[in-house]
Amino acid sequence: MGNVTRIYNSVAFLCSSIIQSCTEEFFIQYSCLSPSECKRIDQSIQKEIPDFFTPNPDKKEFPIPFQESDLTDFLYHHLDVLSESFKKEQNFFAVMRLIQLLDQKLEFLLLQKIQEFQDDDFSVTLNTNRELTGIGLLPRCSCSWERKHRLSHRYNRMDNFLFHMLLMENSILGELIDKHFFLKNEVLPHFHEKKILKIAATPLRHESFAHIIPYEEKNIQYFGIQYDEARNQEANAQIWAKILQASGQDCDMLLFPEILGNAETTDYIVKKIQEFPSKQDLPSLIFLPSFWNKKSNVVTVLNRNGDIICKQGKQNPVRFEQKGSTLLEGIRTNYVINIFHYNGIGRFAILICKDFLTTKYLEQLMRCFKLTLIIVPSFSTGSYDFRQSFEICASDDCNVIWINTCAALHKGKEENFKNIGYVRKRVSQASDESQMLSRMPICKTAFDGKCNHDCMFFETIQGV
Repeated sequence: MGNVTRIYNSVAFLCSSIIQSCTEEFFIQYSCLSPSECKRIDQSIQKEIPDFFTPNPDKKEFPIPFQESDLTDFLYHHLDVLSESFKKEQNFFAVMRLIQLLDQKLEFLLLQKIQEFQDDDFSVTLNTNRELTGIGLLPRCSCSWERKHRLSHRYNRMDNFLFHMLLMENSILGELIDKHFFLKNEVLPHFHEKKILKIAATPLRHESFAHIIPYEEKNIQYFGIQYDEARNQEANAQIWAKILQASGQDCDMLLFPEILGNAETTDYIVKKIQEFPSKQDLPSLIFLPSFWNKKSNVVTVLNRNGDIICKQGKQNPVRFEQKGSTLLEGIRTNYVINIFHYNGIGRFAILICKDFLTTKYLEQLMRCFKLTLIIVPSFSTGSYDFRQSFEICASDDCNVIWINTCAALHKGKEENFKNIGYVRKRVSQASDESQMLSRMPICKTAFDGKCNHDCMFFETIQGV
């Protein structure tokens, strides 16, 4: 085992001992630990590991961050002795203090690890003992709108005290399978330069080009989606036109709604991008409209070069009322959740329509990954108020981008379609409350069934 991996395994074991042994009350008490007790613990660490608190001449702080050369067998031996001593004495304040100090000591190595992960197609946890400890560790990317002590006044838990490591608990993750993508700085060049996230979102069109197909299976009424394949080329030309409309605008992300893709969309758009002469003008990340096929509902994510970064499937089926009957969306859950990591943005994920409305699922992802941005492509008749879920995220320093489509508009539901999308942003306490929620108003002709295919909304999110 590499020396660097070994330190993360040690941290995971320490975290596991706290989580398995301590109640919420422990974290409340630890947050108020007296200076004298903190000093006593530090002295016991210093006695066992003399170099642990070497002064940092640059920052004038203790302790100086580890370099890889510091991770010697000598260090590991004494760290193990110290850990076992604290656990044997059931001195969990000392264990927690040691974890907190290790989080600080590993700052430099974790920043290096982010750079290494950026070269991977996708990344796995820092520690190799996740199954044994129930703990997964990753480097924690910074976020310009996330508070340092995020939610420490609302929740009492271990990750309140960690700032450089992302702590993921298997008991919270449950059956979900997490897949992580650390994006290079050049993937979002405009954000990297300006530290302002610029988003483009479009409802695309009034026509759906798709039909709901009811069916019954094992006494349950389901529905699937069937596309009018004769209109695939027309649909894909409209999608490409929207990409061109967002081009030259320094957009970091372009979002499309749910359902309005088709079997040919990805190949068509990839080919168009590859042929496009000024790729640097295209939106940095393109979240194509999802495509419903073979009991799956999937969003494909492309970069500006036409490379497929990943595909996100919908996990929670929606219920749909039709002619007095309730039909269940006939999708199979694959349990895979893709998490994107980017310094300055933090961590973001795609929750397709009902995934965002399923409170338990939403809170599960928020709690496990400390999400800072959620992208919500939707095909909604307006029966559900997505803004209620916005507030769950807002209290957790997580911004939300929701885009619906006029193709979901049913006669008699016009009141629900005054706005076709929203961006819910965390703003500073000094900011006007109106800045929290940016509305994307529907065009004036939509209620008359007319569509000029020109709706495009731009919004920015920046640090607080």
